[in-house]
Amino acid sequence: MVNSFDLSGRIAIVTGANTGIGQGIAVALAEAGASIVAVGRSSMEETEASVTKTGVRFHAIKADLGTIAPVKKIVAETISVFGGLDILINNAGIIRRADAIDFTEDDWDAVIDTNLKTAFFLSQAAGRHMLEKGSGKIVNIASLLSFQGGIRIPSYTASKSGLAGITRLLACEWAGKGVNVNAIAPGYFSTNNTTALREDPDRNAAILARIPAGRWGTPSELGGTAVFLASAASDYVHGTVIPVDGGWLAR
Repeated sequence: MVNSFDLSGRIAIVTGANTGIGQGIAVALAEAGASIVAVGRSSMEETEASVTKTGVRFHAIKADLGTIAPVKKIVAETISVFGGLDILINNAGIIRRADAIDFTEDDWDAVIDTNLKTAFFLSQAAGRHMLEKGSGKIVNIASLLSFQGGIRIPSYTASKSGLAGITRLLACEWAGKGVNVNAIAPGYFSTNNTTALREDPDRNAAILARIPAGRWGTPSELGGTAVFLASAASDYVHGTVIPVDGGWLAR
């Protein structure tokens, strides 16, 4: 059974891999044997150092995923450099905070474009290759806001709810063709996106009081679920959104 989780010889694209959740997932996939194509806007040096320690290959692609312009290039470059593509992790995302009554169109568009539009079209581009060879794994990084409303993050909630829907739609279309599409819904993790919450004493205390585990998660704690969904162990898992949330949704 252990061999079902082995990713040796697999090629994985991880977006937003320069820091936080994306970095944690990239390292976990590398530890399971996958070569990593890390996509992001800033330096990948820290991620590269952690990945290459595992002995797998690493390639960085600098790209702004606020538009779909880089999408075809990312997939084409991955296949050109490594000879294939087996796994796509759609992790790149941004967040904008304001009361719904004050939320701007610019903030709405920026979040939807990055979190939902680009994730769909990158899945489409990767899916063309995967469908042709009859196998592949796509893992979208959703959120607890795929299930809940939240406060002061209307475009983020809309994007993550939409991403859960797109996950199910692609699974319905591609499950019978050898491609698994699933999602992970992280709870409250210590990342750049949650800095404002952790630095607000009242919000931080309220959040911790709701989490049965009693603490914020660390990006590395998403690694096991990511490896599962990227591996043969999940071959009959399609269209699911798996919470990794310290028990938040259970309360």
